[in-house]
Amino acid sequence: MNKISRVLTVSLMTFVLGLSANNFASAKGSAGFSVAVVDVQKIVENSPQISALKTEQKNKITGLANFVEKAKADVAKQTDATKKKELEENYNKELNTKKAAIDKDAATKLVEFDKSVRAIIKVKSADYDLVLTKGTVLEGGTDITNEIIKELK
Repeated sequence: MNKISRVLTVSLMTFVLGLSANNFASAKGSAGFSVAVVDVQKIVENSPQISALKTEQKNKITGLANFVEKAKADVAKQTDATKKKELEENYNKELNTKKAAIDKDAATKLVEFDKSVRAIIKVKSADYDLVLTKGTVLEGGTDITNEIIKELK
């Protein structure tokens, strides 16, 4: 599982468990107790938003690799040691700036995705007393994962 998937999975699992605890506390003693389960990993794997983000990140990383190769070539051409070091430092600063911008953009998009999934889960969980992540349930519960995936698309 890559870094994006791990972060989203943990975040969404925490949300689902928190939502479940609140619902459980308010549903104590109710007659028709209903449980829903959500496969967070499946949501992340089937998300067009995450797929697009992965493709975008891959393209940006390829762009960074091209930038590094160009920078190495430019530095190698420089014969003056002082200018060579200065050029190398400038390229390193530019590389760090570009990488930080890519990371910030990805983090922003992950937060947006997380919010949209949380909102969908909250709406879908209104019909249930308890919502758990699928990995925590051995047997039972209504799986609402596909409904959530459908809403994401």
